[in-house]
Amino acid sequence: MRYFAVFFFALLAAASHAQEIQKISGTVLNDITLLPVSNVNVINLTNVKGASSDEKGVFEIEARANDTLHISLIGYASLKVRVTNDWIKNKSTKILMTERAIALEEVVVQPYILTGYLEVDTKLIPMRENHRYSISGLNQGYEVGAYAPGAFGKVLGSIFNPADALYNLFGKKPKELKKLREMKKDGNVRKLLETKYDRETIAALLGIDKNDIPEILAKCNYSEAFVKSANDLQIMDAISECYEEYKILKKK
Repeated sequence: MRYFAVFFFALLAAASHAQEIQKISGTVLNDITLLPVSNVNVINLTNVKGASSDEKGVFEIEARANDTLHISLIGYASLKVRVTNDWIKNKSTKILMTERAIALEEVVVQPYILTGYLEVDTKLIPMRENHRYSISGLNQGYEVGAYAPGAFGKVLGSIFNPADALYNLFGKKPKELKKLREMKKDGNVRKLLETKYDRETIAALLGIDKNDIPEILAKCNYSEAFVKSANDLQIMDAISECYEEYKILKKK
């Protein structure tokens, strides 16, 4: 009986240790060549911690058992990997990534035919201006296209009816959106997102399809030009600002 008690407490201690946040490492390899893959973005979707692989394909990150890691790199298929007890015990594992074939579509460049007269040429070249409106009582403004029909009215409509426009995301996913705050605190995550434009990491963190992000930002009255040109860090900040404003308006 005494030996059973000792064995039971040893198992309990091991289980408790497995639930603690620990530093684990991994080596990312190309699944065909088995060569190391560097500069891979690794983000723990559970505790919102980030890391990247070095020239040997090795990364280190804080995690618990059952945490989910999102692993991505341009040109490779993204992965979601669960942290297992074996990984925690062994401290390291190998992860294989598959290169993604990208077919480039034909692009036809059509230059503007200019006349040489400034007054005429300025009318031939379309100009798209974007403005941000500052709303009293809010810390941030809203960005809209200058030539969008009823642009300013659209801003006010969104302000006074936030639940109609944004409840489907913000009302049903409060936990996921709170992760945006944590992302801002982690320097590694912010640094990774500065270099990304694919929206995959943000979509994974929010638990949504990345194709929904343009629609979300449109409902927050960000211009189409901003949505297309911004990096993932700027997109994250835009959604975060919109969420904070939504909460303020919801309370009022």
